[in-house]
Amino acid sequence: MKVRALGQPDLSALLVLYHHLNPSDVPLPEQRVVDSVWSESLANPRMRHFGGFDGDVLVSACTICSIPNLTRGCRPYALVENVVTASTHRRKGWGRAVLAEALAFAWSQNCYKVMLLTGRKDEGVFKFYRSVGFRSDEKNAFIARPVA
Repeated sequence: MKVRALGQPDLSALLVLYHHLNPSDVPLPEQRVVDSVWSESLANPRMRHFGGFDGDVLVSACTICSIPNLTRGCRPYALVENVVTASTHRRKGWGRAVLAEALAFAWSQNCYKVMLLTGRKDEGVFKFYRSVGFRSDEKNAFIARPVA
């Protein structure tokens, strides 16, 4: 099982993998916009995309961003987003492996906590996140979206 930070050449594989995350997601904008967003995120020293590779095939990924903070002794906190594993590779340790790398990155950044939200309602998903160290009993999550 090989897990590493993703780089510029991994964009197309990541976009294919994201179909397992949101099969009915809105279409991407033109390629130059996608490339610009990807380049910007890769240039951000507080952000990492981690991927798990089965041979040369990207089968699992997550994104983490460390955010500067003026509380908690100025220690940053981190957010994990877009955790996904290809349906053919689920329940085989891939998600656990990429999240371990993400958490290691957060701790190396001196983050005092890492937060993760999921839109899934499946108790199995909750159990998985608890098994890798996330707790669901400390805070409540609220989401605001722009009015259409």
